[in-house]
Amino acid sequence: MQNIRKLLLNAKPLSLIARVNHIRNVCANEGSKAKGLVIGLYQKEGEKGPKLTFAGEKLNDRLGGKLSELICETKIDGRLGRGKVFNNVDEEYRSIAVVGVGLEGVGFNELEMLDEGMENVRIASGIGARSLQLIGCTQVSIDSMDYAEQAAEGATLAIWRHMEMLSKEYRRVVPKLELYGSSDVEGWTRGAFKADSQNLARRLSDAPANCMTPTLFAQATVDALCPCGITVEVRTMDWIEQQRMHSFLTIAKGSCEPPVLMEISYCGTAPEDKPVLFVGKGITFNSGGLNLRSCEGMDEYRASMSGAAACVAMMRCVAALSLPINVVLIIPLCENLPSGMAAKPGDVCTLLNSKAMAIRDLDKAGVVVMADPLIYGQTTYKPRLVVDVATLGTGAKKAFGGGASAIFSNSHYIWKQFQRAGSLTGDRVWRLPLWQYYKKQVTDELGYDISNDGRGLANSCLAAAVLHELVPCADWAHLDTRGSGMLSMYGLVPYLNSWRMTGRPTRTLTQFLYQLSCPEQK
Repeated sequence: MQNIRKLLLNAKPLSLIARVNHIRNVCANEGSKAKGLVIGLYQKEGEKGPKLTFAGEKLNDRLGGKLSELICETKIDGRLGRGKVFNNVDEEYRSIAVVGVGLEGVGFNELEMLDEGMENVRIASGIGARSLQLIGCTQVSIDSMDYAEQAAEGATLAIWRHMEMLSKEYRRVVPKLELYGSSDVEGWTRGAFKADSQNLARRLSDAPANCMTPTLFAQATVDALCPCGITVEVRTMDWIEQQRMHSFLTIAKGSCEPPVLMEISYCGTAPEDKPVLFVGKGITFNSGGLNLRSCEGMDEYRASMSGAAACVAMMRCVAALSLPINVVLIIPLCENLPSGMAAKPGDVCTLLNSKAMAIRDLDKAGVVVMADPLIYGQTTYKPRLVVDVATLGTGAKKAFGGGASAIFSNSHYIWKQFQRAGSLTGDRVWRLPLWQYYKKQVTDELGYDISNDGRGLANSCLAAAVLHELVPCADWAHLDTRGSGMLSMYGLVPYLNSWRMTGRPTRTLTQFLYQLSCPEQK
C-alpha cells in the first residue's frame, strides 16, 4: 500500500487510464507471493457467541487468540456469507477471510429439498475465495468446514472467470486453491473435479457464437474428452444425410456453418451392459430462424447449446471419477438462422420412426433438432434409460427464475434420483407434469402426426410432450434448463458470477450417474 501511495503522490501527468493500469501492475507484482486463507465462522445461537470451525480454532490458538479478538471487535456474527478480510495478522498468510457459515449442524431441509449444511459451505468458501482473489492473492487455502468436497466446489466455481477475450493486461489472476486443516483430500479432489467440469460447461456456453460454431464445439469436445479415455466420433454432413436425419438437417440448412453430430462413449463397466443414453441440444446460436426473436437479448442464445455443454462436462467428470457405468452421449450441433435455405413455418419432415412432424414455429427448433438423434440413439444403443438436456421453453424460466431446472419424466424412480442428486449438489430440479392433456395438444392434428409447438401457453410442457412421443418404451427424463443453464440473472447463486452462463446442471447430472452406478448398500 505504501508503494501505491508513492505512485499516486509522485505520478507524472499521465492519463487516468494509464495511471490506473500502472498501479494495477504494481499490485499484481506485489501480490505475486500473496497467500490467503478462508476460515469459516458459525452463527451465534441464543446466548452463545459466534464459533470458529475446528481449523479456525487451531489457527486462533496459534495466533494467541488474536483472530477471536478481531472477530469480536468487528462484530462478525457468523451469518451466512457475511464476513471480513483481515490483513497482516499471520506471518504465513497475508490475508485471512473469515466468512459466516450459518448455523452449526444444519442438514437436509425437506421444505427446501436441499442439504443446507453442504450448500452453506459452498457459499462461504466461494465468497471467501472470491474476496481474496479480488485483493490479489495468488494462492488461497480453504477451510473444509467439515465438508471438503463442497468447499472445493464453491471456491473453484467462485474464482472462475471467462477471460479468453480479454487482453492479458486486464485478465484477473486465478489463484491456486488448496485444502486447509483437513485430511479429506479425496473429498476435496472430487469436489474440484466436479467444479472444474462445470467451469468447462461455462466456458463452452459463454463463448461468442463465432468462436463456438458446430465445428469448433466439436473440436473443443475432442480436446476436453479424448485425453480422458473417452471415445468421440464426429459425424459430418454426408453421414447425417446417409442416416436420413431430416429433422436435424431441416434446421441446419438455414446456416452456412455445416452441421455436426457427435457420438461420445464412456465404458466404465462390462461392454455388454446397457448404457445410459444422454442427448444434449447443441444449437450453437438460435436466432429463431424465420420466426426471428427480438434483437434485445438475442446474444444470450449463443448458449442454446448449454445443454450439450453440460453433458460434455458431465462426461469428463464421470471419466475423472472413474464411475462404473456405461454412458453414451449424442449431440446434434448446428445453427438456427434465417436465410433463403431456412425452413419455413409449416414445413413438414418425416422422422426416423416414420412419423411426420410439422415445424410450425422455427423459434421452437430445439425439439426438431433433437428428434432424429433421439430416435437414432435408442435404436443403435438400446439404452437402459434415456435423459435429454435442453434449453427449450420460456415456461420453465418464468416458473423457476433460475432457482431450479424443470424435469419431466415417465419414471417415478428417475425423478426421485434426480431430486436427491439436486438436493446434494445445491443445483435443484423440480418435476413438471407430463400429462395426456399436453400430449393431445401436440398430436391431435389432421394433416400430420406431431407439431413442434402444439396448442396452448404451456410451452415447456408441450416441448416435453413432443419429446415423450419419441421415447415410446424406455425410462426417460427431460431436463429443461432454459432458466438455469443460461445467463445467471434471477436469484443469483453466490458462488456463480452474475450475467454469465452458469454451466448448470453439470454437477447434478454427475451426481445422478454416481447414484446409479454406486447404489447405497441397504
